[in-house]
Amino acid sequence: QVQLMESGGGLVQAGGSLRLSCVASGRTSSIYNIAWFRLAPGKERERVATTTWYGGSTWYVDSVKGRFTISPDIVKNTVYLQMNSLKPEDTAVYYCAGRTVDGGAYNSWGQGTQVTVSS
Repeated sequence: QVQLMESGGGLVQAGGSLRLSCVASGRTSSIYNIAWFRLAPGKERERVATTTWYGGSTWYVDSVKGRFTISPDIVKNTVYLQMNSLKPEDTAVYYCAGRTVDGGAYNSWGQGTQVTVSS
């Protein structure tokens, strides 16, 4: 099994930056893909960005393209989400999730970290 733990959330003004970290432990060699999701009050959970564990392939939802960067560091068993030019609508609890099969379900989830962007 893979365990995931997020950190790095906080309160920031609009236009500011935060870097979230997702540290993996356990059977990290089985990880195929890590994603960052977010859940805002009254909204559905949204997948924000994904990366293959060994790098080389990333994906972003349109609303964060050009502002967010996802990057893995397998030496540190960590995936980062660098968030720049933050907007109030980015306010949410951010979760990282992992899956071991391309196209499979995300079967490992962290506890989440709160990001609040003030206007």
